[in-house]
Amino acid sequence: AILTPKVLLVPYCAHHVPTYHKWMQDEDLQKATASEPLTLEQEHEMQQSWRNDADKLTFIACTSIPGQTSTKPGSKYVERELKAGECDPEASMIGDVNLFLYADDGDEVDETVNGATIENKEPQAILGEVEIMIARKNLQNQGLGKEILLSFLWYIFTSRNSILDEYRGGHEGSDKLGRSLKYLRVKIDAENARSIKLFEGMGFKKISEKPNYFGELELR
Repeated sequence: AILTPKVLLVPYCAHHVPTYHKWMQDEDLQKATASEPLTLEQEHEMQQSWRNDADKLTFIACTSIPGQTSTKPGSKYVERELKAGECDPEASMIGDVNLFLYADDGDEVDETVNGATIENKEPQAILGEVEIMIARKNLQNQGLGKEILLSFLWYIFTSRNSILDEYRGGHEGSDKLGRSLKYLRVKIDAENARSIKLFEGMGFKKISEKPNYFGELELR
């Protein structure tokens, strides 16, 4: 878990699923996250996938714990024992933040010289895609998205070796994968000005002003 003065990020667990399922019945959230509504049973199956798959990292964002002395990302951290279900009750849940890892398919392309195929033996790069959702509308536009994203990015970069090692261990053909993260990207609905502004404020830049086929802008 990651605790800051404003937010607490905890791994996505089974006891979070009913609340998450309620959130995802909202049509605005479905559009913002390019998601289809699932049954509660399907949502539980998805939670297991997100929790166990080596290519996914998911945290539920909660309001910070009252009365705790918290640390800011980047400062010297302090370990505390937090009990699931007590530190993250339903009333504290804000949204979620995710990292999806991919092997860069562009690095797999072999070259053809004079009719002969030359195998590309360079390590295949690993890419990361970030997603964030503030589900509780009464807590939007309060700076919590920035705090959640900042905390999550801090965690990714301070834990990147273990994150990438776990991904390589669960990826077929891991011997071809590199050992570094090439870049992080985010894909946002072109009409979602608030999210675009949030990521641009973190240093992400649009790779094109023209949305893709799905109406999304990609920032890196």
